[in-house]
Amino acid sequence: MIGTGIFSTPSTILALSGSVGLSLFIWVAGMLIAAAGLATYMEFGTGLPRNGGEKNYLEYVFRKPRFLVTSMYAMYVVLLGWAGSNSVVFGEYILSAAEIEVTRWNQRGVGLACITAAFLIHGFSVKWGLRLQNLLGIIKLLILLLIIISGFVALGGHLKVEKPNNFTNAFEGTTGSAYGVVTALYNVIWSYIGYSNANYALSETKNPVKTLKMAAPTALAIVGVLYMLANIAYFAAVPKEEIMTSGRILAASFFRNVFGPRAERVLSVFVALSAFGNVLSVIFSQGRIVQEIAREGILPFSRLWASNKPFNTPFMGLFEHWLVSVVIMLAPPPGDAYNFILNVISYPLAVINVFVSLALLILYVRPFSGDRHPQHWAPPFRATWPVVLFFLLSNVYLVIAPFVPPGAGQNVYKSLPYYLHCVVGIAFFGAGAIYWLIWAHILPRIGGYRLIREQIVTDDGWSGSVFRRVKRE
Repeated sequence: MIGTGIFSTPSTILALSGSVGLSLFIWVAGMLIAAAGLATYMEFGTGLPRNGGEKNYLEYVFRKPRFLVTSMYAMYVVLLGWAGSNSVVFGEYILSAAEIEVTRWNQRGVGLACITAAFLIHGFSVKWGLRLQNLLGIIKLLILLLIIISGFVALGGHLKVEKPNNFTNAFEGTTGSAYGVVTALYNVIWSYIGYSNANYALSETKNPVKTLKMAAPTALAIVGVLYMLANIAYFAAVPKEEIMTSGRILAASFFRNVFGPRAERVLSVFVALSAFGNVLSVIFSQGRIVQEIAREGILPFSRLWASNKPFNTPFMGLFEHWLVSVVIMLAPPPGDAYNFILNVISYPLAVINVFVSLALLILYVRPFSGDRHPQHWAPPFRATWPVVLFFLLSNVYLVIAPFVPPGAGQNVYKSLPYYLHCVVGIAFFGAGAIYWLIWAHILPRIGGYRLIREQIVTDDGWSGSVFRRVKRE
């Protein structure tokens, strides 16, 4: 669950909130939203314990029109390059460690090498990819613990660090605009974005219900505490003005202030390695989701994307996510790549979460089974309706508030319209609806056929669906 957000987003969150106090409150609010989201996903995950995550939950409740939800979700998965943002962070920290000035193309060039290496490692051997991913995850946790411990040592006056006194007037400079708060929340939620990852692979989890009920809340609680302590550590060792201008290399500024320039370069390499570990994790999980969507038979050339050939890995699913991530990473203008990628991923996720939480509330009011006959919805874990309602309202706010124009100096983009990520995010779902309209309605009507779904098992062992065209009588 620990991503690179805790190393790269606190600067943006402070700049958008204006004060140390409000930024810490935003971190708490983000943790509460993540906790409500975790409870919502746990209820669905224990009630429908199989691979697929949100796709299963939306399909279970929103059945009509047929295939519309699946098509829209498929475009959301296929067109979003989740791994791009962490590749950008990897590039910045590597260049910082090498004392090379960060430019548009050297940053993205290093990021391209990072994501390509992650794709090839998982593409050729999932086993070794997961081993490397776990090793780098341990490094990431150790770096985070080092930041926390050294920050509190500095706070106690035991290091030769000039106290920045960031907690003396903690709310000085507070802005609190709707745009600033919601964009800061996107950054916090991005740091917690792994809370639903287990729901994508429940079919492969031993005793998924018990595992989910025990491991997920424990992990979120530990990560929440670590994140808050890390933020306090940053504020204990780095002046507020330096944090606000440090951008995504805040951890490097922290290491320089606490340990000196030489240690800054060494530790920046380890932060970059932790970012690489996150790229490995994200590209693997998203590649598997692309593969699962393809096995529903919805995508063009579904058999190609669904196959495990040639290396018994989701190679083509990984390739699809690599390709989209590279395009999204290279397309934005200088200075805007990271923030645009983060926001263009977070905004559609908020839209998805609105409908996931709404679906669960519908089940509370009108439970039904797969065959549409009334049946009591009784999963092993219950989120309770107040928690689900809080998650719904939080995400409604996250969907609507970004359209409110930002105040002076609040736009996170240097050369892009403040609302661009919202428009692009909605366009993904619109593309899915248009695809559904053409594939499921217009072409069958013109061709005089109807689509019949059939289950298949292929020669490389995967089972899934294909659509057969049957002539209308």
